[in-house]
Amino acid sequence: MSANVVLLLASIGVLSLFCQWLAWRVRMPAILFLLAGGIAAGPLLHWLEPQQLFGDLLFPLVSLAVAVILFEGSLTLRYQEIKGHGRMVRNLVPIGSIVTCTVGTLAAHWALNISWEVALLFGAICIVTGPTVVAPLLRSVKPAAKLANILRWEGIIIDPVGALLAVLVFEGIVSWGQGNVFEHSLYIFGKTIVIGIVLGGIAGWLTGVALRKHLLPQYLHNAGTLTFMLGIYAFSNEMAHESGLLTVTVMGIWMANMKQVPIESILEFKESLSVLLISALFIILAARVEFTAIADLGWPLVTVLAVLMFVARPISIFLSAIGTTLNWREKLFLSWIAPRGIVAAAVSALFAFQLQKLGYESAGVLVPLVFILIIATVTLQSLTARPVARLLKVAEPADYGFLILGANSVARQIGQALQKVEVPVVLTDTNWENVRQARMDNLNVYFGNPVSEHASTHLDLTGIGNLLVISPYKQLNSLATYHFLDWFGNGSVYSLSEGDQDQKARHQTAEKIQQTRGLFGDVSYAKLASLVSKGYTVKTTQLSDAFSYEDFQAQYENQALLLFVIDPRERIQAVTSQSNLKLDKGWMLLSLVPPQPPKERKEKDAGPEPAGATATA
Repeated sequence: MSANVVLLLASIGVLSLFCQWLAWRVRMPAILFLLAGGIAAGPLLHWLEPQQLFGDLLFPLVSLAVAVILFEGSLTLRYQEIKGHGRMVRNLVPIGSIVTCTVGTLAAHWALNISWEVALLFGAICIVTGPTVVAPLLRSVKPAAKLANILRWEGIIIDPVGALLAVLVFEGIVSWGQGNVFEHSLYIFGKTIVIGIVLGGIAGWLTGVALRKHLLPQYLHNAGTLTFMLGIYAFSNEMAHESGLLTVTVMGIWMANMKQVPIESILEFKESLSVLLISALFIILAARVEFTAIADLGWPLVTVLAVLMFVARPISIFLSAIGTTLNWREKLFLSWIAPRGIVAAAVSALFAFQLQKLGYESAGVLVPLVFILIIATVTLQSLTARPVARLLKVAEPADYGFLILGANSVARQIGQALQKVEVPVVLTDTNWENVRQARMDNLNVYFGNPVSEHASTHLDLTGIGNLLVISPYKQLNSLATYHFLDWFGNGSVYSLSEGDQDQKARHQTAEKIQQTRGLFGDVSYAKLASLVSKGYTVKTTQLSDAFSYEDFQAQYENQALLLFVIDPRERIQAVTSQSNLKLDKGWMLLSLVPPQPPKERKEKDAGPEPAGATATA
């Protein structure tokens, strides 16, 4: 291998990493920068020519990468999640898929004069939005919680569903092309479907059993699952031409819906793959896009895009919203947000290549058409979604809620207290027992690592603009602090004191994290846990003319720990060691207080309890 080839391969990795970093910094979908980077490296600068670089290995590598993408997407498709997210989501997935596929097919066939087969495949591909493009957009726009949840769950569910539909359409086209008569084509299609479903189900069940019963050591869970999936994909293609994509999709869905199968680590493992394999894949695919092919499509291309954005999407939303409580403003906002993502780009490139081999000449327009659809929807909607949300008055108010790292007994008490004063709260923990207890307390909770890619699509931060680090996991605390300092900004991330001053002196924490210390007056987690174990509880106290802050301190003889204060304008503030508070009437205090105030113990038989509107949170 020449040094030039090595340099090119390494440069693709560096460019993909830079695009991912840039997307993170500006909070936009990474696919937009990956495609732009590929176009710049390929047709603009002619620095990267994938066909020349990879030769005959190009599309085998693309097909394996698409299999990985579809398998990962199908791992997120759980039946109970479809049932649990309202009528709008349940309607939008089938109705939106049918409407978008139908309208997209008709528009592509009539406007671009391409064959019905290729037009139908385009219609199936363009229904996919996907969490990788929806989640960054929602974090930037911050619409009302109801709308954010609809769009988020539509993206999560439609990702594998849309991919499955595209695979089925492709299998039908391929099967029809192999058959000389209708009966033979139907036989080939049926064979492909049966092998895909049966082999995928068996592979999913075997993998799930192996993971559940620990037949593989922990360190082989990720690599073993990925390798077995790729092997099943290749074996399925040998049994029935191009059935492998359906097989791995069914395999992932089966594993996702088996009980007690630890797939969380597999989903997290995909993060590394997305940065290395999948990111590089989109740079390579974009480098193959030819401007002449896009220019040849002309104004009919604009017509297809306009029909999908201004006809298909609104029809899907308004039909799906029948019987729901959405108003016309909310429906219009949902009608505007439908960015296309990674699955559409990867599947279109692979299927276009396969169809061209089968003699479908018009399949050549599939890649530029889908890539322009991705670029147009992601760019236009990312830039305009926030002004549209404000114009329609569906934007979320200021993010004053709290994400609490930790679902232990201390964090749960604090979460309940905040929830009672109508402050949005989400707890996150990697300990299942803590998560289970939080759910029993009716708290919103996310089970897993809050800085993982899985969290980036599944952790709902609508209305959340602050982080409280209340956990004993020092390494995770630091990771989360760095992550959310960049996301929420300085002054919105609070962490407890480390407590051990000697250790603190030996292992100096980075200055950026040190600035977040001092939550609740420079108290440590060990101190908080000790107080709770002694019966301390979180209570709210309303200050008034008859009961001042000095009266509050006297009531508990300075043993109460002040956690939060809410001013007369209902703005909440976490108390830190740097807080300069001037508390007066109208303020509300959230404090950790002893089980029975000392003054009450002395006077419990002498008369009524002291004045002070104190209530258990």
